[in-house]
Amino acid sequence: MADDKKTILQIKKKIKTFIKERDWEKFHSPKNLSMSLAIEASELMEIFQWLTTEEANVDQLTKNQKKRIEEEIADIGIYLFDLCNVLNIDVSCAIENKLKLNRCKYPVKLAKGKAEKYTAYKETRIAKRDARKNK
Repeated sequence: MADDKKTILQIKKKIKTFIKERDWEKFHSPKNLSMSLAIEASELMEIFQWLTTEEANVDQLTKNQKKRIEEEIADIGIYLFDLCNVLNIDVSCAIENKLKLNRCKYPVKLAKGKAEKYTAYKETRIAKRDARKNK
């Protein structure tokens, strides 16, 4: 299975079927799923916790580390898509909408090559606007 051969909808259906076959829907509340997402994200972080930036590069990771990373990413994806199923969220639309919002919050002219929070760019725009007004 490759990313270019499976749709998000197909994956969400497989997850839903897996959970239904085990009668686990009663445990999969938004609260529990959001907590599970955080726990799995922490388990992913744990793999990288004591590595240097260089050691964490893909070409430096061991086969075992890559396998563990893949498994944690899968757990995160399963819980994320299940949460979307439970809340009737179209994850593709949600991502597209968030990217649109982030394009406004992080304009290329201000954010390119920088890692600041969007509020820094907002302050820059306000300062530039005020400077133009005061001329």
